Amino acid sequence: MQANPDIRISKAAQSDLPVILSFIKQLAEYEKLSDKVSADEEILRENLFGHQPYAKVLIAWYNNKPAGIAIYFFNFSTFLGKPGLYLEDLFVNPDLRGLGIGKALFLRLAAIAKELDCGRFEWSVLNWNTPAIDFYKSMGAVPMDEWTVFRLDEQGIEKLI
Repeated sequence: MQANPDIRISKAAQSDLPVILSFIKQLAEYEKLSDKVSADEEILRENLFGHQPYAKVLIAWYNNKPAGIAIYFFNFSTFLGKPGLYLEDLFVNPDLRGLGIGKALFLRLAAIAKELDCGRFEWSVLNWNTPAIDFYKSMGAVPMDEWTVFRLDEQGIEKLI
């Protein structure tokens, strides 16, 4: 499949914060989790572009208009002794799906993982999100069924300390 010349992928800049927040809210709506979004532009500015950036963002542009995002960060595999790339969110405007935008973002992330000698490229998908699961499987990904994801939210952390 030939790359679509109407798609461009760029690293996000601070000036892209309204676009990033808009896509985060759209993703939350799609995942039926809008009530969980507390991020705003200031929180994102500090944590994506501040003194200690915790994640990176790629923006997909289709015909020079924002079409999707990928938010990612790096973790570390003790067994491999190498970093891993963790995809936190990949979202494409529903009206623009099927044009290769998600694939272009995914391939850029894979290229970053290869360039940085990452031993793994991982992410989580909600069990009900069949379109996403099918997309990732079409890219050669396999589910890690033998693992269970655990989480402590802010309240859980607070209870521990």
